[in-house]
Amino acid sequence: MKSFISLIFLTLLAACPAYGKKVSPADKKATKETVNLFRSLYNLQNKGIMYGHQDDLMYGSTWWYVKDRSDTKDFTGDYPAVAGFELGHLELGNERSLDSVSFVQIVDQIKAHYKRGGVITISWHANNPLTLQDPASVSRRQGGTAWDVSSKEVVASILPGGKNHEMFNGWLERLATFFIGLKDDDGTPIPFIFRPYHEHSGSFFWWGTDICTDKEYSDLWRYTVNFLRDKKNIHNILYAYNTDRITTLEQYMRGYPGDDVIDMLSLDMYDRGEKFGGELDNALNFVTKTAIGKNKLTALSETGGRRGMSDWWSTVLLPVVSKYPIGYVLTWRHAYRSRFTMGGNPNQPFPDDFMNFHKSPRTLFLKEIQEENLYRRK
Repeated sequence: MKSFISLIFLTLLAACPAYGKKVSPADKKATKETVNLFRSLYNLQNKGIMYGHQDDLMYGSTWWYVKDRSDTKDFTGDYPAVAGFELGHLELGNERSLDSVSFVQIVDQIKAHYKRGGVITISWHANNPLTLQDPASVSRRQGGTAWDVSSKEVVASILPGGKNHEMFNGWLERLATFFIGLKDDDGTPIPFIFRPYHEHSGSFFWWGTDICTDKEYSDLWRYTVNFLRDKKNIHNILYAYNTDRITTLEQYMRGYPGDDVIDMLSLDMYDRGEKFGGELDNALNFVTKTAIGKNKLTALSETGGRRGMSDWWSTVLLPVVSKYPIGYVLTWRHAYRSRFTMGGNPNQPFPDDFMNFHKSPRTLFLKEIQEENLYRRK
């Protein structure tokens, strides 16, 4: 029934003049598959909302890296449309991420999800390049990590002319090497969405709005894109600008690096209380309008339910996101051996209400986007 309703919606949408609009990524040299992905996602966000889950293919609260396993698939019978991966600690040359996940296995699962026809998004909680060099800072609780906000000189120290600029270039080299290695069995670069320096409107990361100036943040973004795109000739990345919860467009656009380096306007917002629905509605209203005006993609790139609320998926989240052309909604990881999961029960990864979200004609999981052939592969 869900597929039938979606088919009718898509048929009607195809008759709309805006459908099929020839939008393009910011990268003028983007690979064919990356251009196809961008255009597919742009049109698909008018059909429905993809579901994404962080580290879904890597582990769950009761299991660790079982090939082809997924909490979403275990619960619904289908994979998430969007699979999220984290690269924190790659910059240090480590073999495992800050969540103890093997980077080799991350590559394997990125390739597997791409082969299935799914969408890949990558985040990067890079360590603090300034305090990481200070032995005294390591003794502090967040010393040297992405969450270390003890200095407001971090971003300035890694931009051209800064004392840690060459070290940061080394970090970007490792990042570039990893990205260049993301190829399918035929050697074709795998397109993905990259969301670094996320939740800028908050001040809990060293790139936060109160930790660096808007210009420094913009310069950091532009330097990173120019390094990967222009210096390293990597043209299979869609770049996602991102903030934490915001209340105005002016607040959202603080530090925005420019349309020529950004492909997606996204935001993160977790449910912290009864005002969440209205706050999310307000933010998505101006973010999606701005994104469409700029011919950019959109996403609610991180969200999560209120603890103790059993019907959050269908009564809070779905009614709000269904109002807007949002590319995907992604919930965060199910930490291994965590006492808290989305379902409140380690042996049940999601609450029963998640099935109502899954069955909605407005939500899209892997099987539904496979029909779209997002990358237009033969």
